Amino acid sequence: MSTTPDPSASPMARAGHIAELLTRTAADVPEKLAWRQGEQELTYAELLDLAQRTAGNLRSMGVGPGDRVALLVPNTLVFPAVFYGTAWLGAVVVPLNPLSTARELEYYLTDSGASLLWTLPGMDAGAQAAAAVGIPLVTTAPDAITAFVADVAPVLEAPRGEGDDAAVVIYTSGTTGRPKGAQLTHTNVRANAIATVESMTRVRREDTLFAVMPFFHVFGLSVVLNSAIYMGAMMSVTSRFAPQEALDQIVRDRVTVIPGVPTIHGALVSAVRARRAKGQALDVSAVRFLISGGASLPVETLRTAEETWGVPLREGFGISEGSGAVSFNPIDRPGRPGTVGLPMDGVEFRLVTSEGVEVPEGDTETAGELRMRGDVIMSGYLGLPEATAAAFDDDGWLRTGDLARRDEDGYYLVVDRLKDVIIRGGYNVYPREVEEVLYEHPAVAEAAVVGLPDERFGEEVVAYVSLEAGTSVEDGELLEFVRERLAAYKCPQSVTVLDGLPKNTTGKIMKHPLR
Repeated sequence: MSTTPDPSASPMARAGHIAELLTRTAADVPEKLAWRQGEQELTYAELLDLAQRTAGNLRSMGVGPGDRVALLVPNTLVFPAVFYGTAWLGAVVVPLNPLSTARELEYYLTDSGASLLWTLPGMDAGAQAAAAVGIPLVTTAPDAITAFVADVAPVLEAPRGEGDDAAVVIYTSGTTGRPKGAQLTHTNVRANAIATVESMTRVRREDTLFAVMPFFHVFGLSVVLNSAIYMGAMMSVTSRFAPQEALDQIVRDRVTVIPGVPTIHGALVSAVRARRAKGQALDVSAVRFLISGGASLPVETLRTAEETWGVPLREGFGISEGSGAVSFNPIDRPGRPGTVGLPMDGVEFRLVTSEGVEVPEGDTETAGELRMRGDVIMSGYLGLPEATAAAFDDDGWLRTGDLARRDEDGYYLVVDRLKDVIIRGGYNVYPREVEEVLYEHPAVAEAAVVGLPDERFGEEVVAYVSLEAGTSVEDGELLEFVRERLAAYKCPQSVTVLDGLPKNTTGKIMKHPLR
């Protein structure tokens, strides 16, 4: 193995081309295992060769600088092959959710101007959408991607494109309207992966990351895939989350770092406890720490996870427009439960009230809209100059739409989404505060609080929960539980128990169906 210094000791410049994350690591530790998914394993040298041959394949189909390649695959080897192969040519990757309908995909393909769609066999929605839009369709089975490009000459010349060129178009969730394509440059994506490792997670070359977060989402793309490749860590990959199977994989591959959304951490806690309750052996001693993002982490979930695993759980905050994580509770410092930590290196935060006044340093009580700037912030929304202009304030800071406060040490607490704040009879009610109380009840597995129109108060607070397996609650029990802990105006009018709360494909609870 090469004696080149570890990247954390000799950091790479954050401006530049995405492909250099892979080329440097492959040159440094070519025989280091990069990828394990079931029986499929690749070293970094093999992963680089696969990306270069995939670039050759794409070039033979006419893909060149500026072209957009839509990628519709779950977490399989096809993703990094096409992602890095496309980037190598100076083309732009458009990662798409494999659970999207044909109608949704048709919109994404049309809006992005994709020149081809690469997917897996049997993904009919993708085939229908490509046919409707009139673009070529490429299908490759996950276990056949290496054979598919084996006879293609690899692209060995330097990657095309500059740091300021578009590299990725990530579509926002569209919960407040039609999805918008956030344009991320090579420097945006590269800087995010490097800063995530260097200033926050401190992932090491000998680490193994559990790669369950989907790569089409910025959490999985940056915090897992690109961060691991930058550092030269191994990825233990799965394309679907099933708690007990996940535990088997974590044990088998000696996973050291587990990134996930709060619902995944909650499900893993239940799975671990179920095994232990049955007296089954479970060696998870390799796990060093857990990472949470993608949604607000209930403090009770954090506590039970740390108690169950015996390792730290650190929460961060990220957005598509920021290329991934933008703040984090650093792993090498004591965590601050309930906060999303400190801004990453290269990212600046500010808080601005509804009156347009910046919240001064040292003010720990006033909440304001979280705004940010830095080398990870998108260049704009694809084809939407007005939406892009509205997304930034006059000083060039990105408006996140999130309400936050800052504690005495500069750690940020995201209070809620601006659009989620409930105004009940003139009082602001922050759903997260009510949800945190509900999570303290031992029977509650998931909780979501929303506001519904009300003639008397303008809006009324209502809650929805799902329960832990094997538990039940009496009528009115949860309402009384909340009333004992919160002011009357914050208490829900009702608490409805459901079998499960609606979630998107990353496991984030979605509130608009509940409304």
